[in-house]
Amino acid sequence: MQEARSATTSSNMTIKGAKDRITMLPELLKKPLQDHLRKVKAIHEKDLAEGWGRVQMPDALDRKYPNAPADWRWQWVFPQENRWKNTKTTEEGRHHMDESIMQRTVKEAVTSSGITKRASCHTFRHSFATHLLESGYDIRTIQELLGHKDVKTTMIYTHVLNYGPKGVRSPIDEPKAGSYTDQYKTPAFHNDSAQHKGGK
Repeated sequence: MQEARSATTSSNMTIKGAKDRITMLPELLKKPLQDHLRKVKAIHEKDLAEGWGRVQMPDALDRKYPNAPADWRWQWVFPQENRWKNTKTTEEGRHHMDESIMQRTVKEAVTSSGITKRASCHTFRHSFATHLLESGYDIRTIQELLGHKDVKTTMIYTHVLNYGPKGVRSPIDEPKAGSYTDQYKTPAFHNDSAQHKGGK
């Protein structure tokens, strides 16, 4: 998945705060993403064969690495369906898929599902953090995954889970190997313990 990581990292340069953000890749999505990357690579190789297949590099890196724009590792994970064309230079290439396409797709999915509350692509970010808290992950780990500079920003999500005393689950109700009393019963004294030494 190094290919996906390289391309994803390059696309993250325009996100909020202009910072790279690293998160986990769900095992459930690994194979579909690998299949997708194979299709994208085939498109890239076709573009190269036709004399194109070069992307615009950040921070003028193409001056330092002139072959990098055509390198597969720098290509977009989700490229445009059609190549853009510069009418003045006749140059052609592909940028990433326009974000409005994803936004429109999510909006249509929310509407068709019957959800009445407002939801967008950003809602998934909030849901991600909330589910991690519900699963018991520590706040510092969640802060790193969300890319928050200050943990106070991450702490906002803890208020969402403010269930109160009624939402607390007793440790006795947690599934354990053996009974609760078996694990915490007082050990019996042995005959050679201090209590029995000296015949007392």
